[in-house]
Amino acid sequence: MADFVNSINNQELARKKKYQLSIVMPCLNEVETLAVCINKAKHFLKTNSIDGEIIIADNGSTDGSQAIAERAGARVVHIESKGYGSALMGGIEAAQEEFIIIGDADDSYDFSNLQDFVNALDEGYDLVMGNRFQGGIMPGAMPFLHRYLGNPVLSWLARLFFRSDVRDFHCGLRGFRKEAILSLNLQTTGMEFASEMIVKATMKGLKIKEVPTILYPDGRTRPPHLRTWSDGWRHLRFLLLYSPRWLFFYPGILLTIFGTLISAFLLPMPRKIGGLTLDINTLMYASFLIILGVQSILFSLFTYVFGVNADLLPKDILTDKLVKNIGLEKGIILSLGMILLGFASSIGALIYWGENNFGPIDPTFSMRLVIPGAEYIKYKT
Repeated sequence: MADFVNSINNQELARKKKYQLSIVMPCLNEVETLAVCINKAKHFLKTNSIDGEIIIADNGSTDGSQAIAERAGARVVHIESKGYGSALMGGIEAAQEEFIIIGDADDSYDFSNLQDFVNALDEGYDLVMGNRFQGGIMPGAMPFLHRYLGNPVLSWLARLFFRSDVRDFHCGLRGFRKEAILSLNLQTTGMEFASEMIVKATMKGLKIKEVPTILYPDGRTRPPHLRTWSDGWRHLRFLLLYSPRWLFFYPGILLTIFGTLISAFLLPMPRKIGGLTLDINTLMYASFLIILGVQSILFSLFTYVFGVNADLLPKDILTDKLVKNIGLEKGIILSLGMILLGFASSIGALIYWGENNFGPIDPTFSMRLVIPGAEYIKYKT
């Protein structure tokens, strides 16, 4: 008898854990489609015996969307801060359940078919992403540029920058554990909020899974809130700002290598390539490339340290190791070495000038001494 009671209690505990679900929809003037989305979500909850809630995170609608949501049985949360990310964050914070599923209120996603998300969350995943390219994109559901340029390119860059396995970074239908997402300290307020969530979840090591999702043409007659070029740029800008390695470090490495190779080629003497003579002018530009490259590398490290300390950037293991390996002492020794080389080169130029009684000298020779000297001294700054 005791075993039977314990079995019933365990089943009840599992049921309560599984059915803690909030469905959050950001809303800005969605009068045409809001009721349809809410009814589909209610149907899903009822069909699967889930005692969940539906939250409409309203971002200042002026078309009566709030009243429609309340009549349909949803809870309306008023979000004063403008922006897609602000609306979603407000809805997430207001959610009362452990599991949350978010999706746009334009009827482009089927809220009556969320079982794959619930199952994955119940399996222990922290973030469950919809993948529209696996599930299917219905005719007219996604503009040509978004489908074949914007989404694939931005998703590919995000996977490259942050070593993520997510194939569809911008799917608006996704589920997650509330506590896990709040721990990410998400900051962005616009459309780039979708990318920030995945980037920080990836770098923090959260368990992420993708499930096939069908994208349907939205049911609105008005233009969508998404703006192709400006919002695309916001996503790209976010990816770059959150990856100082790709924005500054790797370009700095390339500039430094390129400038060093040219300098090594031209430092001994002028060089002819076909009918073109490369001399001290080209050497000067090559030295500028080296200086710019080194400064870019240092700036990437400064940006990373500041971003991590200000809780704006997640920690990166490789960059952490690089910063720790350099350290203050090694940095001081390297700077002093560069200063000494710079002065040695400058003294060599001064000796050469003295040998010519401080009169006219050959600039093609003297500049080969002065340019490296100025370059070394510049490194210390």
